[in-house]
Amino acid sequence: MMHVLKKATAVAAAACIAAASMVATATPASAATYGAQCGSGYTVINKIEFPNNRGTTFLTYNSSNGNNCVVTVRTTPGAAAPMDAFIKLSSSSTWKRDKGNYTTYAGPVYVSAPATCIDWGGTIGTATIESPDHHCG
Repeated sequence: MMHVLKKATAVAAAACIAAASMVATATPASAATYGAQCGSGYTVINKIEFPNNRGTTFLTYNSSNGNNCVVTVRTTPGAAAPMDAFIKLSSSSTWKRDKGNYTTYAGPVYVSAPATCIDWGGTIGTATIESPDHHCG
């Protein structure tokens, strides 16, 4: 009987240690990552993260053709949700955008803007973010 009790105690102790190590090594939620949605040659030059880890809107630039590109990426893909990626020349009143219900990302949306200022942003669900300053390249 004593042997069974010692074995049960050892098993319980091992289970507690295993559970504690899983809690201690839990990783925090990660932010959305850029997945080259704009194509080759584009480099991330800025980003804005949505509140509550919903996702990120990325601004990219291709130095070989002078194009900027915007894409809005959800942190955790799921059921289709309202999303938007938008960009415009600061001197223009017309946004170029990709707006719809998406599971993973909205965009890419492009504007040719060498040595020109641009405005850009995105939407996930009811949250919209827009660059607080013009980006001038």
